[in-house]
Amino acid sequence: MPLARRLLLLAAMTLALTIPASAAPDEDPWSAIDARPNPAWWGEAKFGLFIHWGPYAVPAFSAQNEYAEWYWKALMDESVGHHAIVKSFHAANYGADFDYQDFAPDFTAQLFNPQDWADLFVRSGARYVVLTSKHHDGFALWPSADASRTWNRPWNAVEIGPQRDVLGDLAAATRDAGLKFGIYFSLYEWFNPLYQADPDRFVSEHMIPQFKDVVNRYHPSVIFADGEWEHPAALWHSTEMLDWLFHHSPSAADVVVNDRWGKETRHAHGGYFTTEYGSGMADATHPWEENRGMGHSYGYSRTENLADYTTGREFVLMLADIVSRGGNFLLNIGPTADGRIPVIMQQRLTEIGDWLSINGEAIYGTTPWKRSTQWSAGIIRDSERGQYKSGYDILKLTVAPDPGQAVKEVLFTRKGTDLFAICPVLPAATLRLRDVAAPATTVVTLLGNGTALSWQTDGDDLLIDMPAIDVSRDGGRAAYVFKLAGALTP
Repeated sequence: MPLARRLLLLAAMTLALTIPASAAPDEDPWSAIDARPNPAWWGEAKFGLFIHWGPYAVPAFSAQNEYAEWYWKALMDESVGHHAIVKSFHAANYGADFDYQDFAPDFTAQLFNPQDWADLFVRSGARYVVLTSKHHDGFALWPSADASRTWNRPWNAVEIGPQRDVLGDLAAATRDAGLKFGIYFSLYEWFNPLYQADPDRFVSEHMIPQFKDVVNRYHPSVIFADGEWEHPAALWHSTEMLDWLFHHSPSAADVVVNDRWGKETRHAHGGYFTTEYGSGMADATHPWEENRGMGHSYGYSRTENLADYTTGREFVLMLADIVSRGGNFLLNIGPTADGRIPVIMQQRLTEIGDWLSINGEAIYGTTPWKRSTQWSAGIIRDSERGQYKSGYDILKLTVAPDPGQAVKEVLFTRKGTDLFAICPVLPAATLRLRDVAAPATTVVTLLGNGTALSWQTDGDDLLIDMPAIDVSRDGGRAAYVFKLAGALTP
């Protein structure tokens, strides 16, 4: 064998030994990705905030029960159910010749103060924040040269509109406040000329370079992918991107990803499974997260009224219910085009934060107990389970049931040897926890009260005597949490 050929063969063998493959040639590339454990912080955090913000905040319009961030798609696509409503609104207020991209200069963010936002996020009790780096309209909230290049016009927040690195500014402020920062990243872009002409070239020449750019710049701790449903993961090259993310990116050690990486991947692959405007999953056989807006839309919608907004009490009950089943809760806010968080959204966040400031011990860092719920007497009608817009009436499930319907009178979480019993309604005199055995050394307290409560057993049940609480002075709570310290075996 000629010397030159032997040297080339030796070099090839050396390269094969020094660059390990993420999966064997015959192995499913998802196997290694799915086997990667999530960083511990995500499962301990429990509560995060979603932020949908972009040029769609300028018209801030949606039909009833629809998403305002889908304004452009609804305007242009006759197959969208509320197309006629959006088209009529657009023509009447902006004119038929006004293009969606003409909203960008009015997406000013002139009142955007990332430090104020971060302070509110801390007060809400959230432990992580996920901002739309770009939605399906392709507008980038960071100085993405790829965005402007493929759209053939300024199409990022530094070149037009805010004229600042919105993503970078909020990343710095939230991290300075002690929160984890993540990004939402849409794989597809509705009307990107390159995507419409050649999806394969769009992926290789635009999406993948853009994905690596945003990760290399901001080191996100969460990546919430979306817009995956038109193609399988193979077209998006999702496993290759995730292999790079987990082994070669600056986010490798800290990042967690969801399940939206191809039209076949939801609830099949990814670090955590997602449900959207639903009830979440029944249990914690796989990490999962429910995400929803405060009203019917993620992006800010001026058409939503008070009745469209979920109450603070409902959000607290959702959080407790979701966490009792092993899930995380990602609650969305939609800022205005000038950078304000609507006051009603601020109010909801502070209500949640006020409850967590007293009861967070029963939420953060907890795991599910052997059962998540104690049902009352009556007909049990639990929530629907589904990936998207499944029925979830938390008030009917807890405090305002239909006649004859059972309610979740206690939600359980645990932390080490401590058991937490979360009661949506404060029992009048005695709380009966069915099938709860505890050693005599167990100390029972009501979080926020601190005084040890008397308790006794009755057969297989544990009975807790209620403390005297003046609800008029206490203000009333969305739920009351009893801590049974030392009740469980390690």
